[in-house]
Amino acid sequence: MQRQSSASSDTHSTSMLDIKRDCTFCQIDRIAPLIMKETQNLRLVADHAPLVEGHILIIPKQHYTCYGDVSSSLDDELFELKQEVRRFFELYYAEPVYWEHGIFHQTVFHAHLHCFPIGPLTYDLEHHGHGQRIHSQEDIRSWHQQNGHYFYLEDTHYGYLFPPKPETYSSIIKNVLGPAVTAHSSYKQWRLPQERQIDGKPLIASVITRWKEFEHDEQADARSS
Repeated sequence: MQRQSSASSDTHSTSMLDIKRDCTFCQIDRIAPLIMKETQNLRLVADHAPLVEGHILIIPKQHYTCYGDVSSSLDDELFELKQEVRRFFELYYAEPVYWEHGIFHQTVFHAHLHCFPIGPLTYDLEHHGHGQRIHSQEDIRSWHQQNGHYFYLEDTHYGYLFPPKPETYSSIIKNVLGPAVTAHSSYKQWRLPQERQIDGKPLIASVITRWKEFEHDEQADARSS
C-alpha cells in the first residue's frame, strides 16, 4: 500500500490547526472561567448566554462536528456525566431537558449538548407529528451517517431526532422549548444572545457556586459510604 505523502499529511495537519484556532470550544482560555468539571474526554461548561439559570453544556475535548460524529468510546462517559447533571438539576433546579442543534443550527461548530433544567417535559410525537424516537447515541450516529444533519431533543423520558427543516425547528422552539424556558425564567420573551450574555452573569456565578456545593456534598457522601 502506498504511503500517504508528507504534503498531504501536512495539509491535513494545517487544516486541523486552523479549525482548532478558530473554534471557541477548542481555545481553553476562552472558556476557562466557565468550566465546571472535566472528565477524561468531556467538559461541563456554563453557557455564556444562559436561557435560564442552570443552562450548561457538555462539550467533547476533542473537536467533533456534532454528537453524531462523536466516537462510541465516549458513550459511557457521556451517560455518566448526564446522570450527574440530572442529580444536580433535580437537587437545585428542575428535571433536565437535553438539546442539540447538530450542525444544522450551530453557532459554534463543535459538538455541544445543551442541558436545561426546565422539566418535566414530555414531547408528544403523535400530536406534533415530527421526529423519530431514538434509544441510544448509536442511533444518533446512524442517522448522521445515513441522513446528515439533524437536531435533537431529549425530554423527561425519550430522545428524538428531527430532520433539518427550518419550519420543524421553529415549531419545536416555539411550541415545546420556548414555553418550558419561559416557565422557568423571569423573562417571558425570547431574548437575543447579547442580551442573555449581559443578564446572565449572575446566573452563571450562581450555577458555578451551586455546582461546587453539589460536588463537595457528593464527594462527602462517597467517602462516608
